[in-house]
Amino acid sequence: MAVRTRFSPSPTGYFHVGGGRSVLYNWFLARQSADGVLILRIEDTDRERHGEEHVDGIRRAIRWLGLDWDEEYRQSERASLYADAAARLVAQGDAYYCSCTRDDIDARRVEGQPQGGYDRFCRDRGLGPDGNALRFKVPLPGTTVVNDVVRGEVTFDHGSLQDFVIQRADGSALFILANVVDDIDMR
Repeated sequence: MAVRTRFSPSPTGYFHVGGGRSVLYNWFLARQSADGVLILRIEDTDRERHGEEHVDGIRRAIRWLGLDWDEEYRQSERASLYADAAARLVAQGDAYYCSCTRDDIDARRVEGQPQGGYDRFCRDRGLGPDGNALRFKVPLPGTTVVNDVVRGEVTFDHGSLQDFVIQRADGSALFILANVVDDIDMR
């Protein structure tokens, strides 16, 4: 099986040493295999902070390091994949539309609740997509176990996780949805 790695910078600022380290590690890992692949995935879902000059800077910096890549993708060109995934999640009952603004959430916040925590107010309201964000429906009750090579077995209680937004009210995907869809699609 071919080793496939990715370097997935967000073009919202200048390339920095952390990006250099990440691309270098992934390049080395991909090049250890005769059929290894390094994917450059430009994660440009944040339209407000995106800068095309930063995309050019990322490419120049990678080349300056003496590295190359085998495939290149831009998340802004893959919106239909994210929309399809979001529709599947809604159809499966794993996501729901939410009309809450930050002010609404803050107004319902009770003493002792973490700042910014979402209270699942819209979870069972049956709202549609018109002008509403889409939230992932964290299964309750439950736990998720991740086997991490550094930390070992890490367990997350679903009760401590909020139903997070995966698609903006305008229908565009957030990083948290786009990244998962791309990782699966790109193997």
